Order: sequence, then structure tokens, then C-alpha cells
Amino acid sequence: MRTRMEGQASPPGESRTPRVPPVLFRGPVEPLVFLANFALVLQGPVTTQYLWHRFSADLGYNGTRDRGDCGNHSVDPRMKEVETLTSHWTLYMNVGGFLVDIFSSTLLGAWSDQVGRRPLLVLASFGLLLQAVVSIFVVQLQLHVGYFVLGRILCAFLGDFSGLLAASFASVADVSSNHNRTFRMALLEACIGVAGMLASLLGGHWLRAQGYANPFWLALALLIVMTLYAAFCFGETLKEPKSTRLFTLRHHRSIVHLYLSPAPEKSRKHLALYSLAFFLVITVHFGAQDILTIYELSTPLCWDSKLIGYGSAAQHLPYLTSLLGLRLLQCCLADTWVAEIGLTFNILGLVVFAFATITALMFTGYGLLFLSLVITPIIRAKLSKLVGESEQGALFSAVACVSSLAMLAASGIFNSLYPATLNFMKGFPFLLGAGLLFIPAILIGMLERNNPHSEFQNIS
Repeated sequence: MRTRMEGQASPPGESRTPRVPPVLFRGPVEPLVFLANFALVLQGPVTTQYLWHRFSADLGYNGTRDRGDCGNHSVDPRMKEVETLTSHWTLYMNVGGFLVDIFSSTLLGAWSDQVGRRPLLVLASFGLLLQAVVSIFVVQLQLHVGYFVLGRILCAFLGDFSGLLAASFASVADVSSNHNRTFRMALLEACIGVAGMLASLLGGHWLRAQGYANPFWLALALLIVMTLYAAFCFGETLKEPKSTRLFTLRHHRSIVHLYLSPAPEKSRKHLALYSLAFFLVITVHFGAQDILTIYELSTPLCWDSKLIGYGSAAQHLPYLTSLLGLRLLQCCLADTWVAEIGLTFNILGLVVFAFATITALMFTGYGLLFLSLVITPIIRAKLSKLVGESEQGALFSAVACVSSLAMLAASGIFNSLYPATLNFMKGFPFLLGAGLLFIPAILIGMLERNNPHSEFQNIS
């Protein structure tokens, strides 16, 4: 599909959207999300372990697990320093990326409501590709780890994974009905999970066998394929894309209007409170995810790369089990009750993590998370139903902005709290996350009692 209607002139003072290559065949958006997350998950734990390895080498620490006395709870000061440095540099990467992402994702997502979803998908794919290239240079040439931060910022400037998700979910909203939207969005999130699970299993074994460089090379190859797919194979879902300027405040204003301007089909209160619930769920999810690898590497667990691969795979399995659970539970329960059940299991899993000192207990915690990811597609679908068809890109760019803020908060809270609580309780951040999840559980229940359709005539 063309990026602008035939015969339509560009408004005065606005540049034309760059011509997009012709589509070879009309492919769905799911392969893009699958390939993107496969590449990201392949790189994520490897990057953390590479940082651990670099700091260990710099400090002369060879790891207690290599000496067979991992059960010894007397903490080597050098190990604590390695943990702290690894956690802090993970924080620097995330903060650098998220600060840029907050601006770019809101701009690009609303822009896609005008020019179509494909330009944003191409930009975000290319940004992920650039990040992989920078990571390869760092590993191959032993560059300063600060270049990881540079790669993260370059990726965020072009949309990052959040921009790709914004365009992908908006694309699903473009072609789905209110009846099947929740399941379609859960299916898209399942692509994230299956990709993550496979990448985790492959990454753990590959890292153990061949070192740090090869997983990054595979990620680069996949991201090249993904960028080409976005440019030449994705079938545009926006009905009438048209040329419009990218750098204008109009795109940001369209997001503000979602929450501030009354309209017959939406409730501003529900938009705001569902967004808050989404923010808290994402904060806990990514905050726990940020520290899990460090938690597993250190005493008393002292996992190797193979076990970390299994753990990361188990961490992504709920994307698939949640999809199946959602499909079954929707037969007899409303979406809200399904979300409440998911939150309950999420809380239980985090509590188990907080007290896990052996491998079996960690995997028990992972097992309890089997329905934990039904929450986000339900909230996305509820938000999508509260706005009009022409506002889906703006909505999901706002959701991407909320997600970026949540990930920024998660990195700041969990990566700072983890080293600060090592001396009295390593698992305390997981307990904090479990406590925070009670808030979205209460919010979702309250919003369901006050059905938004009853407010359409009396929007405040």
C-alpha cells in the first residue's frame, strides 16, 4: 500500500514522507515481533554475563562457584563489588535508553497514525540492528563497556523495541474486532514469549560452548532479516496513510488529547487508571527481570550459563502458557477476573523468588508465573476499546511511553535497591514487587465495578 493517497499534496511547510519500497507480499506483523525479541533475549543475559566477566577479570575475581564452595555464605568482597558494578552498568544502559525512548516512542507512534505502521517498523528494526553492531564491537575489540550505553541510546532514538511494539499492537488493533482483540494481542505477546524462550535455551548452551561473540552475530543476522521483512514484506494495515511531517508538536498533542479531551466513546478516568495499572505491572515485571540474572549468578545459587539459559527460558514460558490459559478462562470468566488470577500467581512467584536459596525453589517460582502475563494484553485491549480507530497509534505510543517510564522506574528502583539490600536480604526487591502488584489488582477490580460505558454520557 502507498504511504500517501494519490493526488494528495503535502500541506504547506511539511515535508513529504520518504517513499517506502513496494511490498513483495502482505506479511503479518507477528514475525517482526518474534525476530526482534529473539534477538534481544539472545543478547540480554549474554550482555549481563559479559559485564560480570569483564568486571571479574578487572578485579581479579574468579568466582566462588569455580572452587566448589558456592554454598559458603561468607560473601567475598570482590564478588559483591562485581555484583554492584554489573547492576549499576545495567542501570546506566537502561536509563540512557529509556530517557531517549520516552521522547521518540511518543513521537513515532502518533506519527504512524498518519503515515502508516510500516515506516515506524522499519526505523525501529534498524535501531535494534545498530545496537547489535555496537555490542559486537565492544565484545570483539574489548572496548569500554560504556559503548553499550551508546548502542542503547542509538536504538532508542530510532524507536527501540517499544516503538516496534507500539506499531505492532496498533497494527493488530487496525484489523481486529472488539470481540477478538484481547486474544489477538495475547497472541502477539505469545510471539514475544516463544521467541524469548527459544533464544534463552540457545543462548545459554551457545555461550557455554563458544563464548560471548557468536550470540551477538546471530542476533545481528536476525535483525538484518527483520529489517528487510519490515521494509519489503509487511502488509500495511492503516487504511489511508498520508504524508505528514515527523518533527512537529502535533504528534505529542494528539497523545495529550487522549487523556485530557472528552469524547463520547472514551472515559478519561478509565484511560488514566488503566494506564497506571499497566505502569505498575510493567515496573515489577522488568524490575524483577533486571536483577534475576545477577541473583542467579551469585551465591547461594551460583548458576552457570546453562542454568541461566534454562531460567530465562522458564521466565519466557508464561507468554505461551498465559495465552493458552487466557483462551480457556475466557470461556467461563470475564477478562477482569482472568487478570486478577494472573496477578495472584505473579505475586506468589515473586514471594518464592525472595526466599529461594536452591535451584529447585527458583524453578518453583518460575512455575507459579504460568498465568502472570495475561494481565498486559487484557489492559492493552481495554485501553484500545476506549479510543477511536484514528487514535490507535497515538494510544499505543502513549502505552509505549508508559512502558518506557515503567522500565526506567524499574531499573532505578530494582538495580539500586538490589546492591543496597545485599547485606540483610538479597530477595527483598522481589518482596517489594509482590507488594506493588496489589495496587493494580485493586485498580482493575474498581474499574470493572464502574463500567466505562455508564460514564460516556457524563464524562468529567
